[in-house]
Amino acid sequence: MSEAKRDRVPIKEGFFTVPADAAPPKILGSCCADCGEHFFPARRVCAKCNSQRLRAAEMSGRGSLYSYTFVHLPLFGATSVEYKDGYGVGQIDLDEGPRLQMPLAGRQEEFRIGMRLRAELDVVRQDKEGRDVVSLRFRPLEDER
Repeated sequence: MSEAKRDRVPIKEGFFTVPADAAPPKILGSCCADCGEHFFPARRVCAKCNSQRLRAAEMSGRGSLYSYTFVHLPLFGATSVEYKDGYGVGQIDLDEGPRLQMPLAGRQEEFRIGMRLRAELDVVRQDKEGRDVVSLRFRPLEDER
């Protein structure tokens, strides 16, 4: 007998989608209608051309690893065995342009500068209603390892 799937909620609203199925999450930001620049998090004024004509934008959640480091201590407050020996943090250049600093999913030897990554959801904890509270992390794309 399988355990029933819990509802999932984002750790912070407005930063990424939480699909109901196995689809990958999308990064939520904004895009300038005048120059086409994308931003995360969403902005009201374009940092490139100062336009106020920005629209909501969903970004793919795919990008390239710009830089990374691994912390060789347990992640504070983490209950997952995955984080007992430490964790990675990377700067990811999204395909749409913004650079994000996010946790990495995997072991240090699996990462190299310039490799392709994809966003995924990671359960952080359960809330009072029994829902999974999720955050984003990035994992190497399987077909590009």
